[in-house]
Amino acid sequence: MTNYGLTWTDPDGVPRAAAVSYGESSGEDRAKQLVAAKCKNVELTEIEVGQLPRPKAV
Repeated sequence: MTNYGLTWTDPDGVPRAAAVSYGESSGEDRAKQLVAAKCKNVELTEIEVGQLPRPKAV
């Protein structure tokens, strides 16, 4: 199974990253929820097992 991580910028401008890994379909669902919550720069990226995504600086 491929693991995916999410990064985004919340509506207040704070860069965030998920502390969990997702499967592709659950990651896409979560990304849609974040976009609906007015988050920007939502990215679903492939990650290695045990790796966590890092939020990007704004």
